[in-house]
Amino acid sequence: MKVEERLLKYVSYWTTSEDGKEVIPSTDRQFALADVLAEELKNMGLKKVKRDEHCYVYGLLPATEGYENKKSMGFIAHMDTAPSFSGKNIKPQIIPDYDGKDVILPGSGDVIKVSDFPHLTSLKGRTLITTDGTTLLGADDKAGIADIMTAMEEIIAEKIPHGDIWIGFTPDEEVGAGADLFDLDYFKAEYAYTVDGDYEGEVAYENFNAASAHFTIKGVNVHPGSAKDIMVNAASIACEIQSMLPGQETPEHTEGREGFYHLDEMHGDVNEAHLDYIVRDHDSKMFEKRQQVLHEIEKKMNQKYGEGAVTLKLTESYRNMLEVIEKNFFIVENARKAIQAAGMEPISLPVRGGTDGARLSFMGLPCPNLGTGGYAFHGPKEHVTVEGMEHVVHIIKEIVKNPVDN
Repeated sequence: MKVEERLLKYVSYWTTSEDGKEVIPSTDRQFALADVLAEELKNMGLKKVKRDEHCYVYGLLPATEGYENKKSMGFIAHMDTAPSFSGKNIKPQIIPDYDGKDVILPGSGDVIKVSDFPHLTSLKGRTLITTDGTTLLGADDKAGIADIMTAMEEIIAEKIPHGDIWIGFTPDEEVGAGADLFDLDYFKAEYAYTVDGDYEGEVAYENFNAASAHFTIKGVNVHPGSAKDIMVNAASIACEIQSMLPGQETPEHTEGREGFYHLDEMHGDVNEAHLDYIVRDHDSKMFEKRQQVLHEIEKKMNQKYGEGAVTLKLTESYRNMLEVIEKNFFIVENARKAIQAAGMEPISLPVRGGTDGARLSFMGLPCPNLGTGGYAFHGPKEHVTVEGMEHVVHIIKEIVKNPVDN
């Protein structure tokens, strides 16, 4: 099956995950795709194929005879799509010989503009796949799944010699839980790659250190006509807290390795208010400093309004995988050689987010991230090219051709 045929098949499954759930998977609908993938792996001839009760899918392509002494490698992608936009009833638009110009999305009338996405001009002549504008596409990360599955099929058909190759597909990556129950006692790879980036030719091994911060503000609510020296307005304190953070250190004003505080949600009234932030920085010392700034704000607010007026809960989400990858840098070097062998120049930019690979790296599985061939994830302007996915299939095969001795 061609890589684009796999993508179109996989995006037909509604697999959107949901925030705030305490179970994995967060949505039962993810099981339908998981079962399909497990069956496909079995039909290819992989061994130890399993779809477990938490919707994780595993499979092993055993080493070619004589290659048993090579380090076992893995390839991982996630099945869920982001809850930020609808992933139900996706209607892909396929544009052969794309002209490199603005693209009209027929379902919504919206436009993917070259002025917003300048890379579109470099895709001229390719087969472009978009949505109709009413949903996201789901190339994040079903393009990654299609890339992996197609590469495995071709490796088997072409009888490419290889060490043990483990395949893993996870639920709930988009809500930060993809690695939570990943079974490294079953998935025996010594190193792996998540295929969950965007442009082909990418090998990413730096990501944000990440934390969530939640302020709870307790006020005192009395009639405003007799409020002097009594009322404590929780909503006003929330605004004050926000004003204490540096205005230029937000997502809309930062790039590259620059960190930020992002006010993700706020709600409340005079009696009680809440602020939810995500905190990000590539540099571990700056990351710690950002958390300390929030603690200092909590302290100052309680000194001003009374102990217990403001409570801060800080929870670390993931760390920068560079701390692990730099000790196992052969994984990145092998990917770069594979990208060059596939006719491209490798690109390694710091990821302004996180992947399952970041979590897995700190769980003992060094795991940088490869591109999928897709762009503009998490919204209706998401798009991918057939040729980009074909390049990623080639890259995966080149990685497999160069196994590492134990």
